[in-house]
Amino acid sequence: MKIEVIPCLNDNYSYLIYEEETNTVSIVDPSEFSPCEKIIKNYKKLDNILITHHHADHVGGNLKLKEKYNSKIFGYQKDKSRIPGIDILLYEDQIFNVGNLEVKVIFIPGHTSGHIAYYIKKENVIFTGDTLFSLGCGRVFEGSHKQMFESLNKLKILDPKTKVYCGHEYTKKNLEFCLTFDTENSFLREREQDINAKIKKNQPTIPTSLEEELKTNIFLRCDNIKVKQALNQKDSSDQEIFTKLRDLKDTF
Repeated sequence: MKIEVIPCLNDNYSYLIYEEETNTVSIVDPSEFSPCEKIIKNYKKLDNILITHHHADHVGGNLKLKEKYNSKIFGYQKDKSRIPGIDILLYEDQIFNVGNLEVKVIFIPGHTSGHIAYYIKKENVIFTGDTLFSLGCGRVFEGSHKQMFESLNKLKILDPKTKVYCGHEYTKKNLEFCLTFDTENSFLREREQDINAKIKKNQPTIPTSLEEELKTNIFLRCDNIKVKQALNQKDSSDQEIFTKLRDLKDTF
């Protein structure tokens, strides 16, 4: 399996997945037509369009790509009226095939009410849209803080070696937030150097790994006593810590 990172709009990422054994070409969250088409034309086909959630900056290229390549558009069943051109409705914990790849649907509401991730266990890869970011998590729009917290917990238990492909290049700003409230985290300081080096070279900071995120992403570290102390909430529950952090990030 080959994955190509496609920068779109100001800070979005779309991802082309090429499954070589069956010559199957798919794209995750085509934000806009032109940057995606520039990569897709190298493969001369596009079989599948996989959508994590209905927001315009994740579905903007749907209809033009579908029209040109007769692609099938996949999305969560709850969003059948909100994802342009949707053909195939997906359900929580469903497993479907993209070529020879088995893809599991993980339902992760909070950012939106119908948000899903695409998990390819055999390849140790997950596409998390706007739920789990590199060093961050998405804003809570249509769901609740409890839902987002529980969604992140679903992702935390996956294989730590899993590579995480998220929807935006927010890493630098997320890093600044994590450093503000997780000042003694040596792993975070090490990662800061790597991130700054990539940004200096104008390279994507994606993919990250779940292992890295568990060590450095403050939204996955709500059980850490030093994080709780930094917030002056050492006796608060993990969910209360998450809610506090998410509210602080909204105005950071």
